[in-house]
Amino acid sequence: MTKKFTLKIYRGTPGNQYWEEFELELKPFYNITSALMDIQKNPINKKGERVTPVAWEQGCLEVVCGSCSMLVNGRPVQACVILIEKVLQATGSNTITLAPFTTFPLIKDLVVNRDSMFDNLKKISAWIEVDNALDKGFGPKIDPKVQEERYVLSTCITCGCCTEACPQMNPRSKFIGPAAISQVRLFNAHPVGELTAKERIQPLMEEGGISDCGDAQNCVQACPKDIPLTESIALMSRKTVSQALRNALKTEDA
Repeated sequence: MTKKFTLKIYRGTPGNQYWEEFELELKPFYNITSALMDIQKNPINKKGERVTPVAWEQGCLEVVCGSCSMLVNGRPVQACVILIEKVLQATGSNTITLAPFTTFPLIKDLVVNRDSMFDNLKKISAWIEVDNALDKGFGPKIDPKVQEERYVLSTCITCGCCTEACPQMNPRSKFIGPAAISQVRLFNAHPVGELTAKERIQPLMEEGGISDCGDAQNCVQACPKDIPLTESIALMSRKTVSQALRNALKTEDA
């Protein structure tokens, strides 16, 4: 006998959200994204009513693009990596709930606007200046240990899971968030990026900067790429204090 399960999805638009259930057959290696694709092909809810397809985002289907972020049973995750059978076994329930993130503006159903994360990356200048770099031959050598450290940090996919898990983040919060803080560490560890390290640290010293971190450490547990976010926050906190002291001494000398 084919086993069935229920996806209970929090749908709608801002100010008009509601729960809707869909019953599906459990398949081997069935993940959340695959289930949503099946609903999209045949959007009939548990009551037998044909409804509008569920809106959600997807891209790479391999935890790289970061677009399929959502709450699965209340946990911020990437839908493409969550196997339904494992969730059912872990919960002992036949129902899985899906909901949009709450720290970003809702667009529709499971789709939210994560522009604030990208705006924060602009704020901390999350790039390396390369003007005329190709004319100068090979760039500076980087120690293999630093390369390994930077590689892990570079795997951030701006999915928003850390932001959603952070109790300091909400629609009214100005906190820059763990992802942006970790990216400051990434680009400041580059031999060229180090030349503009002060400019990246400055936003961390302003309102909504690193001092707004409550040290809940939820972010590192929610990160689908296992990035050491709390380590980055601790390191950049020390760097921020050092820069503040240098700024103060410079002011006194002036």
